[in-house]
Amino acid sequence: MVGGETVRPLADRMRPCRLDEFVGQQHLVGAGKALRRSIESGHPHSMVFWGPPGTGKTTLARLVAEASDARFLTLSAVMSGVKDIRAAVEEARGERERGRATVLFVDEAHRFNKSQQDAFLPFVEDGTIIFIGATTENPSFELNNALLSRVRTYVLRDLEPADLGALVHRALVDPDRGLGQRGLSIDEDALQTLVAAADGDARRVLSLLEVASDLAEGRIDAAVVREATAAGLRRFDKGGEAFYDQISALHKAVRGSDPDAALYWFCRMIDGGADPLYVARRAVRMASEDIGNADPRALQMALAAWETQERLGSPEGELAIAHAIVYMAVVPKSNAVYKAYNQARKDARELGSLEVPLHLRNAPTSLMKELGYGREYRYAHDDPSGYAAGEDYFPEAMTPRHYYQPVERGLETRIAERLRQLREMDRQVPANKRRRR
Repeated sequence: MVGGETVRPLADRMRPCRLDEFVGQQHLVGAGKALRRSIESGHPHSMVFWGPPGTGKTTLARLVAEASDARFLTLSAVMSGVKDIRAAVEEARGERERGRATVLFVDEAHRFNKSQQDAFLPFVEDGTIIFIGATTENPSFELNNALLSRVRTYVLRDLEPADLGALVHRALVDPDRGLGQRGLSIDEDALQTLVAAADGDARRVLSLLEVASDLAEGRIDAAVVREATAAGLRRFDKGGEAFYDQISALHKAVRGSDPDAALYWFCRMIDGGADPLYVARRAVRMASEDIGNADPRALQMALAAWETQERLGSPEGELAIAHAIVYMAVVPKSNAVYKAYNQARKDARELGSLEVPLHLRNAPTSLMKELGYGREYRYAHDDPSGYAAGEDYFPEAMTPRHYYQPVERGLETRIAERLRQLREMDRQVPANKRRRR
């Protein structure tokens, strides 16, 4: 409190009041771009802004309302329910009767459930409200198709370092809304550190600048910025879009045999606060799905890394996970077992409960033996080759399948050769002695 008034945070004070003050998102608000034309027309449509925190979603919504001389109402999906939606709609109806449009801005729109989202539909449709939703999550997953069909989605991006640097300089010289009255300056290396710590987030860079300005005496240097940004983590929304994008990048780098990119994405996740045990579990999946029998040691290493993380914790466990990730990235790849497993599952679901053939059933009782359980079963170890050529192990009502097709890479090269030998032995069995093969 200063003089009995609450001092607004720097990030709020520096919020752009006009479109020409807006920094970044030139693919949307640059000259001739769709969103800029919509704002400047004074007749905006309903829309959804999808992008990371601090990229200008709320500011753009305010600018839309300002340009169209509309009433600006805001709801937070975290704090509001259907009752709040109805109250906002009633207020918008009153404004409409007085000849004024209403922009209803819904922050964190993805947190509204289906029925809450449906509540907007008739009022978007009849023009009672201009709906503007803001979300950090993929709208195609989080918003109803009915609502999405009535709005236009704009994708916002992280701010570039040059954009963040411009915001810092503007805040330092602005005497009314910024820090201009304090006569502060910032070293170039300190500016770069501040921008890097903000990670594309305008709100964050201004918040960090405000902290640094309180620590500095006239000049903001690298030491001041390091203190202001101590313990800061990169943006990493556990369970959100960034989370799945980064684990997907890690998985694809391993599959694509790029150990360097795989290590980078692993470190990005750990730097952002991801649980190393989650990454270790995903490494086990990668070993089974993308390496398989081309190098079975990959699965052993992934399991060992998981166990190391559980026993030792960080940072020792993280090094073990990195070890496994690099190994998996460089070894031969095969998804043959993964594909075979999915095909076999499909048959198991679609072909119903086919009976086990009598010759494959155990016969622990006399009755079972009398019924033919186990009769004519050929014990493979009794054959000199250890293989009962011509035998059939599928249900009688099912045509035998060859799900597993090993690739000519790594250990699977030898497995493929072994299967070719066994199938040739099957072909050499006279037709009258084969069991359907």
